[in-house]
Amino acid sequence: MADLLGMIIGLVLIGYLLASVLRPEKF
Repeated sequence: MADLLGMIIGLVLIGYLLASVLRPEKF
């Protein structure tokens, strides 16, 4: 369960970083 939660958090962080790089005007 902890591994799944960590993986989800990691994916969210990576997605947020990619979104901020691709669309910086929205952040």
